[in-house]
Amino acid sequence: MLKAVVFSALLALLWGPVAADDGKKAPQARAEQQFDFDAMRAELVRRIGLHIAATREETGVDAIEPHVLEAIGNVPRHEFVPEPLQPLAYFDVPLPVGHEQNISQPFLIALMTHLVRIEADDTVFETGTGAGYQAAILSKLAKKVFSVEVVAPLAAAAADRLKRLGYDNIEVRHADGYYGWRERGPYDAMIIKEAVHHIPPPLLNQLKPGGRMIVPVGPLDGMQHLTLVEKGFDGKIKRTKLIEVKFSPLQGGERI
Repeated sequence: MLKAVVFSALLALLWGPVAADDGKKAPQARAEQQFDFDAMRAELVRRIGLHIAATREETGVDAIEPHVLEAIGNVPRHEFVPEPLQPLAYFDVPLPVGHEQNISQPFLIALMTHLVRIEADDTVFETGTGAGYQAAILSKLAKKVFSVEVVAPLAAAAADRLKRLGYDNIEVRHADGYYGWRERGPYDAMIIKEAVHHIPPPLLNQLKPGGRMIVPVGPLDGMQHLTLVEKGFDGKIKRTKLIEVKFSPLQGGERI
């Protein structure tokens, strides 16, 4: 897997420094005039399918649920990256969005979303709002999405962007994702997009009986295992290690 830091360095050489995105775009950006983003998005969905097939032995996933791929195919990823990077939006790679943060690799977004088995009436929680891309995908699958971002300018820009693009079943909060969002829980599904060396107890407490959580667990300075956490109706926790990944550590304040 191409690490975000390496790809970001390559982009810096090609494009120069990436400024923080404030969520606002010109109505007719040059990139939209030069590229067929609909066709590029369809090709991205096809490549995700190939990547999933190639990793089935590690993940246990033969194919992504069609409604997840449909959601990915309907969300304009180019709207969630800085304008100079829009031509690269449908590559299956992470991209920088400012404040030393990245928009996640579409393959991992598809896999993590698939694994938590979101249904139409579900309430979903995610950490690491970033630019808001995965929240937009989740909004097409769930009844309500609650997203937490520790970087205040990113949280504000994502909230503005999602509102502008018409995703009206998402709430974004500037907060430490370690503690979840207790007032909006409990949750049917939780997607943790940063590495932890243990599963935060507040998140486990906010997961409904019968709920699913996907989280990268392992050393913060090394490789982690994408881990599926399932809470039984009796409250028992089942953990299933899946593919090795490399995520940045979950950021935040003092933890108990």
